[in-house]
Amino acid sequence: MAETQYITFYVNERMFGVDIRLVREVCSDPEITPVARTPEFVRGLLNLRGQLVTVIDMNSRLGTGRSDGGKGTSCIVLKTEEELRHVARSESMSDTTAADRVGLLVDGVGDAVTADESQIEGPPPHAGGEGGRFLSSVVKLDDGLLATHDIAALLGTDEDAALAQLPEASAGSESAMEAP
Repeated sequence: MAETQYITFYVNERMFGVDIRLVREVCSDPEITPVARTPEFVRGLLNLRGQLVTVIDMNSRLGTGRSDGGKGTSCIVLKTEEELRHVARSESMSDTTAADRVGLLVDGVGDAVTADESQIEGPPPHAGGEGGRFLSSVVKLDDGLLATHDIAALLGTDEDAALAQLPEASAGSESAMEAP
């Protein structure tokens, strides 16, 4: 039976997971530089040994407010699409990431867990709401459930989702900008 490993992380005291094959590295207590005119869920940029990483605030992205970014937070840096192409040659991967370096700002990182395919189910149909649209699967563990994310949806790699998050898109058309 095929097994998948997940790295677990916490957002607002809830445990989530991401396929460990998507993870490049984990940075503790990252120093993030804010960037103006970005969607609310983009926390800023991280300088990782000379490479810029766009940091997504998972609290904001999942609709639970904005992370305080204080001590104990971590940034899970994801592999790029190019790095995944090398992995995909030897393993079957169903998830994708972004062309550029992206990191997930989380409240904390947990352990790696291994699940076989019999423990993994699709997301429940009623898992809607702000954060539910990003669910990829649910893993049944001995001590509870682990919700995993659809990274492509989470990162807004879908052009429509990305455009909907931009401040200009919410401002609307010219008529929305005209005075009454």
